[in-house]
Amino acid sequence: MRKVVSMLTAILFVVWGLVGCSLDSGTSTNSTEKKEEGDVKIGLSISTLNNPFFVTLKEGAEKAAKEANVSLTVVDAQNDPAKQTSDIEDLIQQGVDIILINPTDSSAVTSSIESANKANIPVITVDRSADGGEVVAHIASDNVAGGKMAGEFIIEALKDGGNIVELEGIPGSSAARERGEGFHQVIDKASNIQVVAKQPADFDRAKGLSVMENILQSQKDIKAVFAHNDEMALGALQALEAQGMKDVIVVGFDATDDAVKAVQEGKMAATIAQKPELIGENAVKTALKVIKGETVEKFIPVPLELVK
Repeated sequence: MRKVVSMLTAILFVVWGLVGCSLDSGTSTNSTEKKEEGDVKIGLSISTLNNPFFVTLKEGAEKAAKEANVSLTVVDAQNDPAKQTSDIEDLIQQGVDIILINPTDSSAVTSSIESANKANIPVITVDRSADGGEVVAHIASDNVAGGKMAGEFIIEALKDGGNIVELEGIPGSSAARERGEGFHQVIDKASNIQVVAKQPADFDRAKGLSVMENILQSQKDIKAVFAHNDEMALGALQALEAQGMKDVIVVGFDATDDAVKAVQEGKMAATIAQKPELIGENAVKTALKVIKGETVEKFIPVPLELVK
């Protein structure tokens, strides 16, 4: 009797083991099949969609996601760090596989990235970097190099020197810091050129207009303007035209459609092309590599170009 019981017990263990293995194998296969069938979920938190540059970046990401047959959820922080924190928390709760973040504020976004880290959700920063948290990759143009390009162009154009104005982006954003850094690495070495006014206009066209109007009330001896993005440059251009100052050199950054048109019409002197669509495409493609467990570079640069 004992032998029979022992044999039955052994058979049950074998059968249970086979069933267990079968179930484990089936679960793994189904999971893989789901991922291949478009079950991958990517979250994209953008600083603002009230800016043509980031709209184009979003479109590049959407194009790459569609081609790869993966889900892409885009949330707009509207240039509000608190809203971006809430948006990213929502993406975490939705159980996305990876989050792409274009920070509104490079410092404030740190806590959100750390929350994603705790949830074991990889993070990739896009266009603007973060000051903290674990980020698997950063995809952007070299903003310092772009700032240098702008400075070199202005120095070449102002052979006789003169006063210039700098319109800065959102304080606390990496793009504003880095573009300003590159610009001053070059411009501060020119003995015959002086930055007579430097004020933030938050990457916004309307603010670029109002800030430039205020500067012109006290300072009209201006030969050039460098704006950290095209929206501010176009706002400054509007203020200058209203004063009849059509000979002032205006240089922007991003090469948005409106800015390129202004350059072609001779209203703006130049803009630094960042290729936002390519940034968005590369962000999604890199995200898919991370999800598959592939190793990616910590910094993935997108080439710059001077449009003049």
